Amino acid sequence: MEEIDKMFQFIEKSPSCYQAVENVQRELEGAGYKELAENQKWKLAPGGKYYVSRNGSSLIAFAIPRGETKGFHMIASHSDSPCFKIKENPEMTVENQYVKLNVEKYGGMILSTWLDRPLSVAGRVAVADKTDENGQAGKGKEENNRKESYPVLPRTKNVAIEKDLFIIPNVAIHMNRDMNKGVEYNVQTDMLPLYGGADSGESFRRLIAHAAGVEEEEVLGSDLFLYNRERGRIFGAKEEFICAPRLDDLECVFASLQAMLRAVPEKYANVMIVFDNEEVGSTTRQGAASTFLQDTLKRICRALGMEEGDYHRLLADSFMISADNAHAVHPNHPEKADPTNRPYLNGGIVIKYHGSQKYTTDAVSEAVMKDICSRAGVPWQTYANRSDIAGGSTLGNLSAAQVPVSTADIGLPQLAMHSAYETAGAKDVGYMVRAMECFYRE
Repeated sequence: MEEIDKMFQFIEKSPSCYQAVENVQRELEGAGYKELAENQKWKLAPGGKYYVSRNGSSLIAFAIPRGETKGFHMIASHSDSPCFKIKENPEMTVENQYVKLNVEKYGGMILSTWLDRPLSVAGRVAVADKTDENGQAGKGKEENNRKESYPVLPRTKNVAIEKDLFIIPNVAIHMNRDMNKGVEYNVQTDMLPLYGGADSGESFRRLIAHAAGVEEEEVLGSDLFLYNRERGRIFGAKEEFICAPRLDDLECVFASLQAMLRAVPEKYANVMIVFDNEEVGSTTRQGAASTFLQDTLKRICRALGMEEGDYHRLLADSFMISADNAHAVHPNHPEKADPTNRPYLNGGIVIKYHGSQKYTTDAVSEAVMKDICSRAGVPWQTYANRSDIAGGSTLGNLSAAQVPVSTADIGLPQLAMHSAYETAGAKDVGYMVRAMECFYRE
């Protein structure tokens, strides 16, 4: 269970996409990876280990073989999870007694799971950059280590309040006798978090500024989200199950990170990709549909002295694993699963298929993924939507539009996807780490 405990710690320290990427960076730097900046010239060397981030919420790490590089072995996952995003000017006073915050949905949430839980806030703030007597921008680690320029760009600082700060209270059944017959929740009226009493004197903006270590007037902007404070737990008759917030998709981020840290590349450059904004369509500058991966791979080739044609040659001999969790057969609703493709918790890695290519797995990438699992000695199972139920999409097909490589969409089986608190199998994360490590090594 040591690996499970380590994953729980990673998730607990990653209440938002910004902290998730920050934690990945910390682990990579501890293993000797060097940070690169998109606005600076790259100097790479065979055998080197590097990473680059974009927006503080997406990251690409890569390890270069000591000899000739034949192609790229890539694993993609995502840093974001469905949650509530806090709006600008969020404080709302109710009858001069309560203060609540104005929020909106981020991604496809199961709203009811956020009720009556201890919540807090995490994300980032943009802070005014102080200048010295010569008008030069103050020092500090800025997003992507930007060089000073005019106008001076603000610094970004990650913040996470590590205490129970909010709750979204349910309406008592006495006031809604039809509660158990089904409720349609209205985000604007039903899902606003209670923050404090009207006489508390603690403004939310001041609280965030204090957490960032700056004065209130220095905060120029923010990207802040509610997060579930409940910790991960192991449960079941034989401790065979786990539950935690944000398993989709931090479970796959954690697994790919462990594999990246353990494997040494031989003929293929190992590439770990953590995209942001998967839950809202990926069409951002740091999402899977952006040029982030393409930009990075092209710069790797150029920094290693290759030509444009070499980039396309390497792509032709590359492979990507798109790792985003999958739906397991539900114990109370087994009829929701496809009749013949029925993954279960602790049944191993799930290979995902979709006739309209929402999942990119085809006959070739399926065969490659099954071979990887066989070599790693881990079980695999298959998933497809019921033909009469629409499913979601993930990273593989969007990323392939920018970087066209053979791709398999996979995940780990879980229950209650997009809940504030999700359930998975205790064995499966170990299976994923072993398979990903095998992929990176061979």
